[in-house]
Amino acid sequence: MADLATLKLRREALTSQRASGVARLSYDGKTVDYRSVAEIDRAIEALDREIAAAEGRRIVRQVRVATAKGL
Repeated sequence: MADLATLKLRREALTSQRASGVARLSYDGKTVDYRSVAEIDRAIEALDREIAAAEGRRIVRQVRVATAKGL
């Protein structure tokens, strides 16, 4: 597992790459080609989980559903 600084650097590179719309990213002499924006989003989410684990915190996701009959 990479150190926290490296993980954050990779996340910044992915975020800026996603915003630019370019499908190829290079860092540390390595090049990665992505097929879609969804694939980039999944990579960013994976890095967020790794960063959270390295910082000793959890990512909590909640979905709340509210319904009504409309009467």
